[in-house]
Amino acid sequence: MDQLYFDSNEKRISWVIQNNERKFELIREHSEIYLDKVTREQSKYIALHVGIFWGIGRFIIKNGDHVKIMLDLKSMYEHLTGKNQDQEQFIKSRINFIKQIIEQRNLQVQFEIIEPSQNIATKLLSS
Repeated sequence: MDQLYFDSNEKRISWVIQNNERKFELIREHSEIYLDKVTREQSKYIALHVGIFWGIGRFIIKNGDHVKIMLDLKSMYEHLTGKNQDQEQFIKSRINFIKQIIEQRNLQVQFEIIEPSQNIATKLLSS
């Protein structure tokens, strides 16, 4: 099972996809339309979306794969598991894109809440 960690700030997004055999770490600058214009939570949704999309595009995450998405924000966990439907429009649209990718690729996704100190994608933001 692949594990997907991700993090972000106002300027950058990062993600790590790993399992027992391999580990991929990436960091990207926000595209101009988001640079210094999104909240930290909005930025995290962008990082998750891009991380999943990149993993699929690089054939790291394949159709039908089991993916554990590691979340260090309780609000994201509640939104993505459907426990809290109260979101702003930007987050709603990101969730829809993420769920669409999951459904189209028949991914078996499990969301897991972690402490921020356990998020291995965070260290990439400071490099």
